[in-house]
Amino acid sequence: MSRIEPERATTMTEVRAGVDAIDRALVALLAERFAFMDAAARIKPCRASVRDEARKREVLANVLREGTRLGLDPALLHALWDRLVEASIAHELRAWDRLRADAGTASGPHRRGRGGPCDREGAAGQPPDGASDGARTRDLRRDRPAL
Repeated sequence: MSRIEPERATTMTEVRAGVDAIDRALVALLAERFAFMDAAARIKPCRASVRDEARKREVLANVLREGTRLGLDPALLHALWDRLVEASIAHELRAWDRLRADAGTASGPHRRGRGGPCDREGAAGQPPDGASDGARTRDLRRDRPAL
């Protein structure tokens, strides 16, 4: 069944088919988004740079601006994207750790306190390794209703 526009749907079968098609597209986009989180984990030299609150604010502002332009509820968008960004950060932290463990560099110059590039990064306002991200990651693991 080809996808029809929502305003042309006349049956629940058409509505459900449209929603299912959009869900498939959203999952594909999420897979692509998380692939970029994997790239970020590969590129960022310091685990502490994974959480970037300024970038998070920028992403949320961009989404709210675009959502408002499209007539969507800003509170709903903020809640959805805040959760998406936190899940992305948790994914990137796991990817960062896995990449360094696979390469055998988890205790190398990419960690704080070893004279590597991460020792300088803390001054830029990033939390030290493991600070604050653990609580947020644990929060994401709580049972919550499906979106």
